[in-house]
Amino acid sequence: MDDDTGSIASGSSTVEDLGYEPFDCDNHYYEAHDAFTRHVPAEMQPRVVQWCEVGGRSYHLVGGRLSDAVVNPTWNPIAKPGALHRYFRGNPEGKTPLDYLRDREPTPAEYLDRDARLEAMSRQGLEAIWLFPTLGVLYEEPLKEDIEAVGALMVGFNRWLDEDWGFAYRDRVFAAPYLSLADPDLAVRELEWCLDRGARTIVMRPAAIWTTDGPRSPGDWIFDPFWSLVNEAGITVVVHAGDSGYSTQGYAESGFSSKMTGVKERSRPTIKAFNIERAANDWLITMSLDRMYTRFPNLRIASVENGSDYLAPMFRKLRQQAAKSPNWFDEDPVDLFREHVWMNPFWEDDVYEVVELMGADHVIFGSDWPHIEGLPQPLDYLVEVKELAEEDRRKVLRDNVRGLNERRPA
Repeated sequence: MDDDTGSIASGSSTVEDLGYEPFDCDNHYYEAHDAFTRHVPAEMQPRVVQWCEVGGRSYHLVGGRLSDAVVNPTWNPIAKPGALHRYFRGNPEGKTPLDYLRDREPTPAEYLDRDARLEAMSRQGLEAIWLFPTLGVLYEEPLKEDIEAVGALMVGFNRWLDEDWGFAYRDRVFAAPYLSLADPDLAVRELEWCLDRGARTIVMRPAAIWTTDGPRSPGDWIFDPFWSLVNEAGITVVVHAGDSGYSTQGYAESGFSSKMTGVKERSRPTIKAFNIERAANDWLITMSLDRMYTRFPNLRIASVENGSDYLAPMFRKLRQQAAKSPNWFDEDPVDLFREHVWMNPFWEDDVYEVVELMGADHVIFGSDWPHIEGLPQPLDYLVEVKELAEEDRRKVLRDNVRGLNERRPA
């Protein structure tokens, strides 16, 4: 990249002269070997995460049960970034997902080390990134009925994350601590710690909250102290795809694992492919139905790696509910959604449709790098927004995430 002109070579795409470096709202690290154990008390580890060996391979035990969330949690060797890019592009070669995943490599340093990541970002032409877990968004679900274990997972994981990555490293790498509301009092204390440590965002999974009294909506009044602190601090809440515990009701094998992407030979398509969007739709519309943006007017929610195809039907249903419940909503729920929510479409979604629905100032760019479902290089995304007006493109690629990255205290 030319520092003076901002010209960016994006893979096989043409060189684009943006005049600025984008801010990628969806990057990932691969967790260190001790990410789930370093700061979890020894007596709690059997209830949280342990390593085990089966058939000569290493796996995680989560809550005492073998996890198949990923095939190889040691990350070595690992499939290359964007390995499934052609598959999600429509699979023009007619390959199976497994065919695309055969090419593997030793784990690159930038997946595990923040200084190596900074060097990679400079090569990629990125100003800054939001950084999210790979496994860290998957393990609350198998632990959800053990509230104490969920708390130990959250606290221990965030201490590891702060040590290895930091929450605002060199003002370019912004790792988001993981928050669970399963124990409402602990959630408040953990959020206070995150704020004191300089976190710019927090991340949670799109799911109902499992508490000692059973599942609750994220907008349940028992969580008001947490949301009040979020509102007061003005920190952005990222709801990011993870294991939301969605059942396929018998249409396919339930549970979150690599089988969700159909990596087996001759695997058939199933409704598992839509679980991420289903979970996000339910979480986002519930926040509106619970009037969270009226109750907490300084709330900012970023939906990341959850897709966006459900957005137009969601707006239609919100309008229908507002008409059916005229004494419930104080303001138009669709207008409130557009004011308080920012959407990160999948790269294969119709970005222009999302811009039309949300407005260019509430759409954010994310590459999912270096995951296999993401882009080979973050700025391969430029082709997806090439038809946007220059000002709108800058908002999507940089300015909107810049704004969300700054706290806005009430």
